[in-house]
Amino acid sequence: MKYLELLSPAKNLEIGKAAIDSGADAVYIGASVFGARTAAGNSLEDIEELTSYAHIFNAKVYVTINTLLFDEELMEVEDLFHQLYNIGVDAIIIQDLGILEMDIPPIALHASTQMHNFSKQKVDFLKNIGLRRVVLARELSLDQISEIHNSVPNIELECFVHGAICAGLSGQCYLSHSITGRSGNRGVCAQPCRSKYDLLNSKGEFLIRNKHLLSPKDLNASELIPAMIEAGVRSFKIEGRLKDIDYVKNITSFYRLEIDNYISEHNGEYAKSSIGKIDYNFTPKPEKSFNRGFTQFYLKGREGVIGNINSAKSLGEYLGRVKKIDSSSFIFDTKVELSNGDGLCYINKEGDIDGFLVNGVNYPNIIPNKRLNIEIGTEVYRNLDFAFNKIMITNVSRRSIGINMILSETETGFSLKAIDETGIECEKTILAEKQLANNIEDYDQKLLKLIDSLGNTLFHLDSFKNEVKEKYFFQSSLIKSLRREVCEKLLAKREEEYEADEVYLEKNNYPYPEEELDYRANITNEKAKVFYLRHGVKKLEYGLEKTLANDEIILMSSRHCLRYQLGQCLKRDNVSPEYQGDLFLQDNRRRYKLSFDCKNCMMEIS
Repeated sequence: MKYLELLSPAKNLEIGKAAIDSGADAVYIGASVFGARTAAGNSLEDIEELTSYAHIFNAKVYVTINTLLFDEELMEVEDLFHQLYNIGVDAIIIQDLGILEMDIPPIALHASTQMHNFSKQKVDFLKNIGLRRVVLARELSLDQISEIHNSVPNIELECFVHGAICAGLSGQCYLSHSITGRSGNRGVCAQPCRSKYDLLNSKGEFLIRNKHLLSPKDLNASELIPAMIEAGVRSFKIEGRLKDIDYVKNITSFYRLEIDNYISEHNGEYAKSSIGKIDYNFTPKPEKSFNRGFTQFYLKGREGVIGNINSAKSLGEYLGRVKKIDSSSFIFDTKVELSNGDGLCYINKEGDIDGFLVNGVNYPNIIPNKRLNIEIGTEVYRNLDFAFNKIMITNVSRRSIGINMILSETETGFSLKAIDETGIECEKTILAEKQLANNIEDYDQKLLKLIDSLGNTLFHLDSFKNEVKEKYFFQSSLIKSLRREVCEKLLAKREEEYEADEVYLEKNNYPYPEEELDYRANITNEKAKVFYLRHGVKKLEYGLEKTLANDEIILMSSRHCLRYQLGQCLKRDNVSPEYQGDLFLQDNRRRYKLSFDCKNCMMEIS
């Protein structure tokens, strides 16, 4: 049996539990410090509560300590590792390999995408030094993923499947650090890829002014889940540790259904890695949650437009084009039902995103809450569905574990046994006077109804067997007491019997795939230096966060190629005269040179 994992983000305890209830097999959450999203920190008490809840469903909790570390922080990190191990978390996601030189407990380690896990050689190295899982670089294609899996089959591969994309290669972007001093590798990225830039040619002529030239659309690889599984992916990661509860519920539910469909179509070859049935009272739709438009990024190679130069904000779902405009309303060609309070948006005459709220609907007329700078033919999107968001905020998906119950007779009363879908069982016996029932009409159905009242528990009834030979009278309070107490015992036993895997790391000298490392190795502490030297590196440099160097370096390497996006690809297109020669980006601080590595289909900013 091959197990597939849906991995969801948890900004906090509440959202983590909602992700589990919505079908996540695992969640990743930040500790109070040292996570790649410093705004998403959580107390140990909250992480412990989330871990206990997740383990009821055999779901897992991974904690992110995936920033670069300075020497003065190492002792605190080591202590944090031991605390997380003691509260039972399942794994820790790391970036800084200096951690492997510490005295850490036997806990599984996952290599963050910030390690730039881009090659089979790197993944092979991480496997051989004892890491349990590798979160692959987002820039890899399906063919590259498959090659890694075939070369290194005995390590878990995790890939992003949905959410925001960094323009720069994972762990290799220094643009934020260069502009603001805020390092993405330290969890405080200023997101310069979402800013506006001008594009200039070598003559200093403006080709494009004030556009979001580096901003990618959001990833949506839902259609490629079968191909990703066949390529060797076993964990599907939803980005979004800063996202709110409505986003996490909707996107987790959507991918739960997609993965379950694949599992059901493959005759027992695959299974989800957690247990429990999820009951939904809504239809998940990813386009209704925050998105900048969708892309499959580079999974199928260079295909389609990755970026949206007009906006770094959420577009939402496409509705239609404007057909008619008057002084107070407009009409567009949509069959979608709109509500007061919906948020709509469009690209205005200046090429910027503009938005408004729906003040009234008198089909086919839509009444906006302000005067619009809009033209006939303009495409309109809904980035706030008021009715859907209300459902998402109030909806409580119910996740429950299937149990079989057996009622039997003892000498002095009755016994109720519960066996859950993993084979864990508990039994509760109660003293009771035995009295035959006077009314036996629909006796079995009424007894079943009493047993099946599990709505406020974490269980649902798969089957019930009545082994009592006589038709006794059962007070509802007696059955209720038996049912409640056996469920409480079963829940406690499930929590007690869950054990996170213990993974003991033994230091070795397995050779690192490179002998010389520059600033892009991101070495910021002495333990990391010792680690690389022990693994055969002959020459190394410290990372920018330690040296504070800021000149003559590649600030960003990216699959998001502006030439390709603008129809000026040096390999594919007939390049316009004004686009020949060097190109530059410019903001209000400085000018950046663009270089194009067409052999590897990469763009570099320096």
